[in-house]
Amino acid sequence: MILDAWAQASNVVFETDRYGDLATVRDKGREFHLLKPSTYMNLSGNAVRYWLQKLDIPPSQLMVICDDLNLPFGSVRMRKSGSDGGHNGLKNICELLGTSEFPRCRLGVGHDFAYGQQVDFVLGKFSDEQKAAIPELAEKVIGGVRTWALAGIERAMSQVNSRPKAEKAEKTPLEA
Repeated sequence: MILDAWAQASNVVFETDRYGDLATVRDKGREFHLLKPSTYMNLSGNAVRYWLQKLDIPPSQLMVICDDLNLPFGSVRMRKSGSDGGHNGLKNICELLGTSEFPRCRLGVGHDFAYGQQVDFVLGKFSDEQKAAIPELAEKVIGGVRTWALAGIERAMSQVNSRPKAEKAEKTPLEA
């Protein structure tokens, strides 16, 4: 959804190619290659590795944007590197690239599902309230990725890392 919003805002279209759909956005002298893998999420490393090699891009210039069940819906967490955090897509990317030293941006989708219902939850639909929040989240993430490319990861992390507004409101005056 984030990449679709970015492509639409940039007036570019995705073209189906090997291992996924690809679009290129140009911004301030930079090229952003947006890849939506067509592989199963657990095998997305195949697409990422192929396109990094084909486009001659080092992993340090890769930004993986993915969902995260461990973060509340609406949270955004960007990191310069790290573990897969239990995300099977990230795990596969790390394995196939031979490194976890690449930036990633995780978007919280929450974990409002019963035991054993994770697949149905992840493949399910957002609530109307969640759908309404997506354009703002997309704008924030796209801005963060642009900042990362133009000004560095530290500035991008300070720009986008957040918790949802409802969670912030629960802080007591002493915590604030």
